[in-house]
Amino acid sequence: MSGPNLTGPNGSPLLVTGGTVVTMAPGREVVTDATVAVEDGRIAGIGAYGTLRAAHPGAAELDATGCVVIPGLVNAHQHCTVDPLIRSVIPDDIDAQEAIFGWAVPLHGRVTGDDDELSATLTAAESLLRGVTTVLEAGTVAHPGRVAAGLEAAGIRGRVGGWGWDAPGVPHSLPAAEALARQEEIVRSLPAAGRVTGWITLVGHDLVSDELFTGAAELAERLGTTMTFHMSPGPGDAESYLRRTGVRPLVHLRELGVLGPRLVLGHAVWLDDAEVEAVLATRTAVASCPGAYLRLGQGYTRAGRHGELVRRGGRVALGCDAHNAGDAPDVLRAAGLLAGLENDRGTWPLRADEAFALATCAGAEAVGLGDLIGSIEVGKAADLVVLDAHDPAWTPPGDLATHLVWGAPGHTVRDVLVDGKAVVRDRRITTVDTAELRREAESRSAALLRAAGLRIPRRWPVVTATGRPSSRNLLVSSSDRKDP
Repeated sequence: MSGPNLTGPNGSPLLVTGGTVVTMAPGREVVTDATVAVEDGRIAGIGAYGTLRAAHPGAAELDATGCVVIPGLVNAHQHCTVDPLIRSVIPDDIDAQEAIFGWAVPLHGRVTGDDDELSATLTAAESLLRGVTTVLEAGTVAHPGRVAAGLEAAGIRGRVGGWGWDAPGVPHSLPAAEALARQEEIVRSLPAAGRVTGWITLVGHDLVSDELFTGAAELAERLGTTMTFHMSPGPGDAESYLRRTGVRPLVHLRELGVLGPRLVLGHAVWLDDAEVEAVLATRTAVASCPGAYLRLGQGYTRAGRHGELVRRGGRVALGCDAHNAGDAPDVLRAAGLLAGLENDRGTWPLRADEAFALATCAGAEAVGLGDLIGSIEVGKAADLVVLDAHDPAWTPPGDLATHLVWGAPGHTVRDVLVDGKAVVRDRRITTVDTAELRREAESRSAALLRAAGLRIPRRWPVVTATGRPSSRNLLVSSSDRKDP
């Protein structure tokens, strides 16, 4: 799908005019009736229209009058492969182990490079329409290069890696040295200064040896990148490490020197006091995916301590996990869910402004991108989201932080810029053909499920208009249907 090139030829300037700008700068200033000047993909000024119009006489304009302009949202933990093609298919009354080994593993065994690229493009397009401008892919199995290509095609900012693990007898497992070589190859294959870059991704849990953990931490340091892995979304990892090492996972990893500011831990829900202290002392970041914990019943209300990490100065970002876990790459929704969970527990409640910071500036800092994104400040990348405040959801507007987190205004995303380029304009993606994406996704989804020998479990009987049982895709448009 083509769309208007608001940045003009050769990256000429753009003025985003007349909006209420939520800067998320250190002082948390909100600037009303503001113009944001964009030049060469960066924010060149924030101020009065007349001043910036005179300073950029040839600039195109994007009228944001009556709108709220926020920094692009940051999704610190999003799986972009397989699940987007089978969204809302894995049953919600099974445990995480059955979801992984009964569904995800068979599907990953059948996925092609075309599937992975399509899945990533689909995830990116959906994310952008929800105001998410940065996606950190939490690890793909087979085709990370194709995932990077899919994210790049949609125009989103991203970070991609290939899962590594060395547990014997596990599909796709490699010896530690080979797994590390693959990690390095993936990171080096992507431009370090590009919009989509590489990082070190291990699967984590109890599927990674001490040798691979320490080697990956050393590799991330040597390559100047960050790393991520999954740990303790439920109680199983702690039980496994206690049996094997005599201590809990994050205590063991701290002793190995694996924790630190380059690490983004996926989940880290079931922590004890010593593990919380280890995370805080090492400045390790945590990607919190509250939607997944609720969908999978992983016990966040019993064990989660992410609000405590935030209030004690820890580094926390928000994630949405997968299309059969958090189910939607909606970071504003994740902010509200985490705040709600913590407020209900009552021990370390989170205010709306704190939750919104996790989706923007604090989240960007946690994943090592705080100097580039997360706030609307001069010199930072022009990753901007325009929310249409003419919508009834904004009528009348309240306190902005409260409205953004609790008012559920994600559907009011009108325009999105990444590096100053309009990738969403008037609620439509400008970079990819969404109708073609849908057609291809429907075809590949059906083929993937057939190849894996899986069927979509239907909670309700599906019949045709004539009353006959039907196995058709429920959302195929009427123009595509033929009478049986």
